[in-house]
Amino acid sequence: MSVITYTVTGMTCGHCVSSVKEEVGEVPGVTGVEVDLGSGRVEVSGDSPDDAAIRAAIKEAGYEVAG
Repeated sequence: MSVITYTVTGMTCGHCVSSVKEEVGEVPGVTGVEVDLGSGRVEVSGDSPDDAAIRAAIKEAGYEVAG
């Protein structure tokens, strides 16, 4: 099990958090998604989840990964 942390920009409310959690949660290999709205931190846990797929899911939700 690994945990990858991303900083996501553009999230401003609970709906934003839900959108990110839903999209990222559908990525194969992802078993958990924790989002901190205040800091923009998104922690993704799973069995070797694909970084590119997670970034694409965040973009699909309408947000950008910083850095």
